[in-house]
Amino acid sequence: MRLNAKISLFFTIIAVALIIVVAAISLYAFRRFSEDVAEAHVRTASEIVRVHLTEAMINGVIDRRQSFLRRITEVHGLLSAYVVRAPLVTQQFGESTGGEFKPDEVEELVMKEGRHRFQILEKGDELIFRSTIPYIADSRDTPNCMQCHQVSEGDVLGAVTMTMSMTSLRNQAMVTVGGIVGTVGIFAFFLFLFLRKVLRPISNTAHEVEEVVAQAINGNFGVKVTQQTNDEIGQIALGLNHLMNFLNEGLSRIGRQVAQLTGRKPKADENLLTVTIDMVEGLTKAAHFKQAIEEDEAKIEVYQRLAITLQDEFKLNEFSIYEVASGCNEMSTVMVDGALFAPCRWCNAQILERPETCRARRTGHLVDGIEQLDICYAFSAPDDGERRGYLCFPVLQSGVVGSVVQLVVKEADQDRITATLPYINVYLREAAPVLEARRLTETLKESSLRDPMTGLNNRRYLEEYVETLLANVRRQQIHLAILMLDLDYFKMVNDNYGHDAGDAVLKSLAQVLKQSVRASDMVIRYGGEEFLIVLQDAEGAAADQVAENIRCAVEKIRVNVGGVVLQKTISIGVSDYPKDSGTFWQTVKFADVALYRAKQTGRNRVVRFEQEMWTTEQEY
Repeated sequence: MRLNAKISLFFTIIAVALIIVVAAISLYAFRRFSEDVAEAHVRTASEIVRVHLTEAMINGVIDRRQSFLRRITEVHGLLSAYVVRAPLVTQQFGESTGGEFKPDEVEELVMKEGRHRFQILEKGDELIFRSTIPYIADSRDTPNCMQCHQVSEGDVLGAVTMTMSMTSLRNQAMVTVGGIVGTVGIFAFFLFLFLRKVLRPISNTAHEVEEVVAQAINGNFGVKVTQQTNDEIGQIALGLNHLMNFLNEGLSRIGRQVAQLTGRKPKADENLLTVTIDMVEGLTKAAHFKQAIEEDEAKIEVYQRLAITLQDEFKLNEFSIYEVASGCNEMSTVMVDGALFAPCRWCNAQILERPETCRARRTGHLVDGIEQLDICYAFSAPDDGERRGYLCFPVLQSGVVGSVVQLVVKEADQDRITATLPYINVYLREAAPVLEARRLTETLKESSLRDPMTGLNNRRYLEEYVETLLANVRRQQIHLAILMLDLDYFKMVNDNYGHDAGDAVLKSLAQVLKQSVRASDMVIRYGGEEFLIVLQDAEGAAADQVAENIRCAVEKIRVNVGGVVLQKTISIGVSDYPKDSGTFWQTVKFADVALYRAKQTGRNRVVRFEQEMWTTEQEY
């Protein structure tokens, strides 16, 4: 209900209540006044009757009392007047023969109690006031009634009953009350009109303010309030209009600037306030993201933080992050569905060896596989019955594609993800220069972390990377298989054929090792002819089988050195992290113990670490 209607209803209720109260009070007052007037008239007439009857008794003309009573009734308003005799008078003078009435219940009660009774009776449309007054013996009055009656002081001699019409008084009262009520009603009506005129600007302004606020909540700040007066209400309307203009211009300017940053195109029917808040919040989160990745030490940490953002902020669980290798025509998986260095799932694996088959890598433009599913032939989703689209973002570094972020989107989420594309672009734009800086740093650093002869990472690389590796193990709750490998009788090669022959053997061995494991596994030249392999998400028989495959592959190596064909074997020790030890380097030590046992038991074999080996070595 509007304020104007509330005020009108409230005033109407007050006016009606006031009229009812005035009418009730007036009616009550006129009733009391009429009763008091009637009572006074009747008392006066009754006293006249009593005095006349007493004088008539003394003068001996009591037989004329009926004539007197008839004349009394001729007084205006009196309808009847009669006298009833008390039992004491009847005992003294006998039954009356002068037309006296027999007492009714009221008169008997009055003569018994000696107190008067007044009643208001209704007979049809006529209102009658009846008065019954006792005639009490009193020697002090003049004339003295006890001169004739042999009674005691205070005895009741009879009762005088008179009836009087109050119809005219009632009618006059109704007319008067009607006039009062009419006057009050007319006054209330004009007062209502006056207040309505005074309050209408307040009500209308309040209603328009309500509409403006509702529109502002919905993002429309162009609605204005009509200034109807020049008082405080008018100033409120004027001030609210200035505020709406300020908010509209300010939010529009902020929205345009933020839209330029995000590349988001505004829509005609969108809520300006909500959209601006969302864009500012998105940029704020992106700024926090940028600050965090700038403090990350390694490139892989940036990728991991980007993956966590895709999962937590954008609710994406199916995605891939690919990295394009610098200086060579290769791509590698960095993250697949949150798993570090996992194999390809959402693309044909040929893109790793032939990156030009990746449309985003080749063109450097966003590939929208939501609008056109078959735009990229390299996309390959598992056949699980659920339709998916994809978005591939090239991340440019120094003008070339350094990474590709692929989002795989289920059909139910496509509208939501499409709406967030500007914000995803902001995150990737912020990540690009940081990734480029980390890649340059790691390229320089890699020269000290890679063995120049075999091209494998060295022990220092493992020391640098181990914390990131273990964090990924804890996050995914997987096992690592540690393989410690050592060529059998390698010293004889150097001694008999020279170090060049030994280097050739080591290079051939490095190639075999790299080809025998996955891209996500690590092959380390640990020192001299000793190598270390870390198999991710591998344990038990699977790790043993990989070790056995390596042993067989090395046994088949043929190295031609100066017309001499060299054939070597290898011994391998295997341990499991965190099954064998909760400490990574202790697990490496256990693999070395197993390798030592393989050497002791004949070489060219795979031995898995058992706890008693460590006890035996300690005793040794």
